[in-house]
Amino acid sequence: MTAELVDQGQGQPVRSDGPGTGAGVKAAALRAAFPHTVPVLTGFSFLGMAFGILMASKGYGVGWTFLMSLFVFAGSAQYVGITFLTTVFNPVDAFLLTLMINARHLFYGLSLLDKFRAAGRLKPYLIFGLTDETFSILCSAEPPEGVDRRWFMFFVTVLNHGYWVLGSVMGGLVGSMLTFNTRGLDFVLTALFVVIFISQWKSQKKHGPAVIGVASSVACLLIFGPDRFIIPAMVAILVILLLFREKLQVAEVETLSVTEIESVLVEPVLPEDTRQSGREV
Repeated sequence: MTAELVDQGQGQPVRSDGPGTGAGVKAAALRAAFPHTVPVLTGFSFLGMAFGILMASKGYGVGWTFLMSLFVFAGSAQYVGITFLTTVFNPVDAFLLTLMINARHLFYGLSLLDKFRAAGRLKPYLIFGLTDETFSILCSAEPPEGVDRRWFMFFVTVLNHGYWVLGSVMGGLVGSMLTFNTRGLDFVLTALFVVIFISQWKSQKKHGPAVIGVASSVACLLIFGPDRFIIPAMVAILVILLLFREKLQVAEVETLSVTEIESVLVEPVLPEDTRQSGREV
């Protein structure tokens, strides 16, 4: 249970994030975590349903959809997995493509090392259940005073996981009971990546890596054709980024410096008497 200790240097109470096991501790963490996951509930419901409908359209029952969402829980990689299930399986292509799609999770894990260090027996599941949405919540949200951080992170993860499984099962049921034309529904994966790309484009000052990715993909598409361009494109992107890593980092630093200079230049200049009065206060 969360406890308060006294800091020897400051004499101030310090909250401990140690493990709690009581039902009250878990209930408080669940109540604190749920509001942060409501937006994820909305998004995962629709994306999960689309995945379930696609699985049903390929002949896979609700049970397979449930098991895949429960044990794989890889979001966009699950959509790609439908292709692996319905075509001649190539383990090398499957490994490389999944690695490239989810390589960002390596950086997510490194960023959360400190927070997961005291997670105890919950740590393996927190690592397994880490998604883009869960990572965003765990980095931005803090548990309220008196709420065990360990269980707060657990319930954020398990709620998001549950939303995805629930949406997938609902989609599988709908796809198995209703007969309709699902042509074009698999475009949801393309649309998902386009939205992610646009979001990343808007959030970054320099677009060098994005331009490299698009140019490499187009070049490999023209050279290798639509059936075999993905792996060469990913290898080309990785090699080019490694070769020009220093230049890209320098460009990013220069952009930050210009932004800082602009913020200084636009800072309002206060009258001398106002600054003087501020110093006196």
